Parts: sequence; structure tokens; C-alpha cells
Amino acid sequence: MSDPVRRYRYGRFSGGPDPLAPPPDLRAALEEIGRDVMEGRSPDAALRELLRRGLPGQHGLDDLTQRLWRKRSELQRRHRLDGTLEQVKELLQRALTKERQALARDLDDNARFQEFQLDALPASPAGAVRELTEYDWRSGEAREAYQEIQRMLGQEALEQRFRGMSEALKATTPEDVARVREMLEDLSALLGQRAQGDPDIEAKFAEFMARHGEFFPENPRTVDELVDLLAARAAAAQRLLNSLSQQQRQELSQLSQQAFGDPRLAQALQQLDNQLRQLRPGQDWTGRGRFRGDTPLGMAEGAAALQDLAELDQLAEQLAQSYPGARLEDIDLDALARQLGRESTVDMRRLAELERQLRERGLLERAPDGELRLTPKAMRQLGDTALRDVLDQVRTRRGDRDNQAAGAAGELSGATRPWQFGDTEPWDVGRTVRNAVLRAAGQREHAVRLDVADVEVAETEHRSRAAVALCVDTSWSMVQDGRWLPMKRTALALHHLISTRFRADALQVITFGREAATMDIGELTALEGAWEQGTNLHHALLLAGRHLRRHPDAQPVVLVVTDGEPTAHLEPDGEAVFDYPPRPETLARTLAELDALARLGSNLTVFRLGEDPRLTRFVDLMARRSNGRVVAPDLDGLGAAVVSDYLRNRRSR
Repeated sequence: MSDPVRRYRYGRFSGGPDPLAPPPDLRAALEEIGRDVMEGRSPDAALRELLRRGLPGQHGLDDLTQRLWRKRSELQRRHRLDGTLEQVKELLQRALTKERQALARDLDDNARFQEFQLDALPASPAGAVRELTEYDWRSGEAREAYQEIQRMLGQEALEQRFRGMSEALKATTPEDVARVREMLEDLSALLGQRAQGDPDIEAKFAEFMARHGEFFPENPRTVDELVDLLAARAAAAQRLLNSLSQQQRQELSQLSQQAFGDPRLAQALQQLDNQLRQLRPGQDWTGRGRFRGDTPLGMAEGAAALQDLAELDQLAEQLAQSYPGARLEDIDLDALARQLGRESTVDMRRLAELERQLRERGLLERAPDGELRLTPKAMRQLGDTALRDVLDQVRTRRGDRDNQAAGAAGELSGATRPWQFGDTEPWDVGRTVRNAVLRAAGQREHAVRLDVADVEVAETEHRSRAAVALCVDTSWSMVQDGRWLPMKRTALALHHLISTRFRADALQVITFGREAATMDIGELTALEGAWEQGTNLHHALLLAGRHLRRHPDAQPVVLVVTDGEPTAHLEPDGEAVFDYPPRPETLARTLAELDALARLGSNLTVFRLGEDPRLTRFVDLMARRSNGRVVAPDLDGLGAAVVSDYLRNRRSR
């Protein structure tokens, strides 16, 4: 026998996260977070900002929130809530018109009396419907229109509180109405037992669902789920009444007594609402909605619209993530799918996966004080990105080849790496041949031929090492003039270059504003700009000298990045003194410390930012006095200038 034909059906995947979706771009995410951190945000705030913005090609929380608000506004702008009253008026007018036509054809005295009854009806639709309860209709069409009013009022009242009730009641026979009343009585008894803390409440709930489960297509699993479900709808029905005018509320209240022509139904629903209000006082029972459109909604549709508004507001609060302890797991994906469609949950899952992987891949961690911070692994990745950007600028602007090698000449370090274009290090013959043999064996080739991909070179280290002091200006003008982020990226790139390629060199990062301080690269990355007057280059050079003296066997290198002349100095007692224009004493102390560095044989380079004439004159004086250099890069070229100068110093050694 031949195998049966197998048929396959393809459709939208609905089993959770799409297994074929591309993984989140962690590198791009980390770069976004790192840039925000270097601009002054905390890592926690930077992560929240990333989740709000999203990544290119991926919607963030802000976009989802805007879609929620647009839907909310459209819902209110399109609809109004008096649809049930309009339907009652229309059906009542039809009934009265047909009845008057029938009475006009009859000539008996009863017909004239009935015409008088119709003429004496109250102007209020609710009053007219109530007066016609016992009326003996002559027109079958009129009677049907009037009975339709009663059926419609009953169905609207039930559909408000029991979604899908119209499905359970295919017809509204007296037996159907009796079944509904019985369900409401049992439900009221169940809620009363729940309020009293009956220990057997779950068993009684199961018995209730066995008898009346057809009225609850949502299939609640516990009595509390049932209460939550009903309370949310009852509160929405109350908010609908609150949203109407006083006259409209009175009309609907009176009309509700005519639901299915049985006032007991309205009384049972009122009792149910009172019980639910006591069990769930936290629901919004006093709110209202402002609808200003042209499309009328009935009571059931209006209550559903108000429930949608409440759900939209709740989702907007969840997406804002502004409350203490907020997490993306708090967002109700089912509600989001109901309001914005399934594609919105795909975006939400991607954001949650991005946040999860940032933490699980060791890029973000909680400090002992509870604050979120970048891990050393994240700092290395940020440094690698900053260095690559800087070296790309170096090659583009100067035409130099790749300077990322561990050393251009010198002693072997014992490590090897794949050959790259421009490398001048000696080949590691053993590893190169081994790579070729393994490649040929994997491809089942008999002859072994060398390929460029097989070549490995031996890494070398320079014989000399350097002690590098990078002094960066952190005064307020650096923040104000947009130099804060380029300064940090420059320090990050230089730190990564030295820590990965020139490990023997000793780098010390020194910040100086009113006072100077030594910082590790993580502290500098997270440093926030603060309003502070003073450029204490004297203190920075003092700390640079201490760093150089701790490494007497290393070539001393001092790199200064600043946008202002010295306006502060350090007194012998440790007090920082500021004055502008700078005191002669400030300039003298700064130059004296510069002379001390020159006696150590240091190579000084000042990177001047801006065109301040006083700064220009002072840094030129510094260069002449210490036989150093002045470089005036633009902000985009700052990193390339600093790294190039460092590499130039290494080549000169």
C-alpha cells in the first residue's frame, strides 16, 4: 500500500514567542544604554528609556502607549451613550403609529377611548412604556414593537453584566426569563456566602457553575475570578449611568423596570450590583466617560466601551512603568491583544526578551545598594565599540593602517591570532600549518595547501611601557557646550585600547572641575554633569605627577582635555580656591606643577576644545614651557586625536 497523502496547513504562529524571530540586538541595545549613561542618565533610567524608544525596526513602549491613546480618543470621538433611549423612542413611535392606524379603521367607542389613552400618555418614553403595560393592543405590529422594547431592555440589562448572554438566550420565552431569574437568585446566594466567609464556598461555586455555566462563557475557575469578572462589568454599567445626564439616568432607571415585562429582574440586578460593590469597593464605581460622537451605543455596548476605556487606562499605566517595582511582566498581554491586536504582543515580548537577555548575559547587574549598573563585561563592549569608531576615524582621516595590533615590533608575548591585512608580526609557522592540515582533512582533500585564512601571526609587545595620565575637564562648560559625551567616549576608547592591546601600560583617568579626582572608567562613564565653577588644572597635574612617580620605569605621558583656562588651584591645606578672571597665583601654581612634570621627562599634549583666546594663549605657553604639543580637534575628532597621539608616543619609543 502506498503511504497516505499527508496534508499540511500553515497559519499564524500562536504558541508564544515566535521561534523564528531574530534574536534581540544586544550590541545595539547596549550602545543605546551606554550613550544615555555617558550623557548623565543612570543605567536604570537608560534601560527604561531604551524600552520606551525601542530599537530600529522594533516598537517601544511609547509607540504602544500612543496607539492606546489614539484608540481611546477615537472611541470617545465616534460614539455617544444614548443608544438604548434612541431605540426605545423609535420602537415606541412605531408602536403608537401602527396602533393609531388600527384604531382609525375601527368605529366603536372602545377605539375612541383607546385613542384618548394614547393621547394622554406621558411625554417621557419611560412613562409611556410604563403606562402601556396593561394596554390591550389592537394592532399586532404595534404589540410586537412594544414587546420588542421589553425584550431589548432585558437583553441590554443582562448583556451589560453577563457578556455573551444573548448567545445563552436564543429566545426570550417565559421559560428563559425564569431560568435567568433562577440563576440570579443562586448567584446572589453564592455572593452572600462569599461575603460571610463560608469555608465551603469553592464547592458551592463548583455546584453553581455546574448548574449555570452556560451563562459564563469565560469559564471562571474560582469564585473570586467570578466576582472580579462581574464587578468589572457592573462598575462599567454604573459608570455608563454616571456619564449620562440626570434626565437620561432617570429614564433608563424607569425603563429597566420593564425588562422582559418583569420588574423582578431589575430588582435582582440591583441587588447583585450592591453585593458586588461591597465585595469589590476598589472598582471605579464613581467614574464617568465623555463621549461626543454621532454613533449611538446601547447599554450593553456602552458598558463594554467604558470597560474598554478602563482597560486602556490600565494598560497605559502598565506601559508607563512609572510606579515602584514596575516590571514588563506586569503588562497584561491578553488585554493588549484585545485592544491593539496580536502584533502588539509580539513587540511586547521582544522588549521583555531584550530586557531579560541584557540581565542574563551579564550586561546589567544590581549593585549592593540596589541600583542597576553596567557590568565590567558591558563596559568592555562599550569600550570596544568606542575604540572601533575612533580607529575608523584615524584611518579615514590620516590614511593610516589598522593600529589595533598588540605591538609593531618587540618581544614575543606567547599569544597568536589570525592574520589581518596590514599585520607585520612574524608568522607562527606551526599553527599556520596545523590550521591548513585540519582544514584539508575536514574537506577530505589529499593535498595540503596554505590559505590566507590559515595564517596566524605571533603577537609582540613593545619593550618599553608607559605611564599615562589622562586629565579630562569636567567643569559645567563641558556639559553646557556639548563636550561631555565626546570626552567620555574618548576616555572609554583610550582605556579599552590600553587594557586590551597595551596591557603593560598604566593608565590613570583624572577628572578636574573645582577639584580633581582619580576615577576608574566605570565611575567616569556614569558621572553626571553638575553645576560647578572652576577648572582646577593645578590639582589635576598634581595627581598626574603622583601617578607618574609610582611608575618610575615607565615612559611618562600626560594628556589633557580641557575647554577653559585654569580658574582654580589647591591651597596647601587642601582647600580649592576659585576666582575669575584667574588669579596670578592660580596660573603660577599650575605652571609650577607643569614644570615638575617636565622634570620627570613627561610628554605633554593638550587637547584644546573651543576658541577661547585666553585658553589658546595659556595652552600655547604650556606647550612651549614643557616642550609639549597643542591639538585643537573638533568634537567629532577628539577621540581620534587622543588615541593617535597616544599611538604616536608609543611609536616614538
